[in-house]
Amino acid sequence: MEKTIKAAQGFLVLLLVTILLVVGIYALTQIKGAEDGLKYALIWGSIIDFIAIFFLLLGLVVVQPNTSVVLTFFGKYVGTVKDNGLFFVNPLYTKQKVSLRLQSLESTKLKVNDKLGNPIEIAAVILWQIEDTYKVCFDVVNFSSYMTNQSEAALRHMASTCPYDSIDDEHAAVTLRDGGEKVIAMLESELNERMLKAGIVIKEARISHLAYAPEIAQAMLQRQQATAIVSARSKIVEGAVGMVEMALDMLSKKQVVELDEERKAVMVSNLLVVLCGDRSVSPVVNTGTLHQ
Repeated sequence: MEKTIKAAQGFLVLLLVTILLVVGIYALTQIKGAEDGLKYALIWGSIIDFIAIFFLLLGLVVVQPNTSVVLTFFGKYVGTVKDNGLFFVNPLYTKQKVSLRLQSLESTKLKVNDKLGNPIEIAAVILWQIEDTYKVCFDVVNFSSYMTNQSEAALRHMASTCPYDSIDDEHAAVTLRDGGEKVIAMLESELNERMLKAGIVIKEARISHLAYAPEIAQAMLQRQQATAIVSARSKIVEGAVGMVEMALDMLSKKQVVELDEERKAVMVSNLLVVLCGDRSVSPVVNTGTLHQ
């Protein structure tokens, strides 16, 4: 598990390094005119001084905003520094910087089969962030590759559990095309379940591309058009029947004309042809009797 630690401030160490550097340079300038005993002391003192400077500089670490530093000591996890600024840690620690900023991943267009077996193309844009630096560094080999592979696997699994639309499955609770927030919630839940092992949390996921595969796109378009036409015709017929019924009732109530059952059938037929036809009709004026 991740362990957050507080590191010592590095400004005092930086000041100490500056002082040691000045002392070391001064000692080197005094070697030339010094006696033999003092000369060796100045040489060794300068060497020790510069070695100390080297190790002190190794211990200094700068942590940028929304960045962390994972510390290990000869393979053992020590902790993670998440505070911002200049800090000093054990010079023998191995330091690995990990970004905690929000990052975006756009998956490639995946070709999968929906719940009904129809081949579709789907892609998503995922906004993610590292939450547990220990899991990111030590539980997965390469968290970027893991993120890419698992996001595609989650997207495939989610797409296979829902139909593309409700044309073939009228009782489907959620469809990919019309599911909206429900589909997004399913995708985010699937992604978070997979990314938890790597210490990554999904902040947001959105479907960026959704379409039938090219080999069935034309057939599906024709099916959608046919469904729309049938639905429109159904509404037209329903309205036409209502209008015919209203016309017969008004003629009967106002006693405009008395029609037997045969004449009513002819009138209903003619009105339905006029009202349900998709082209304009040419009126025919009957100048004879009603039965001619």
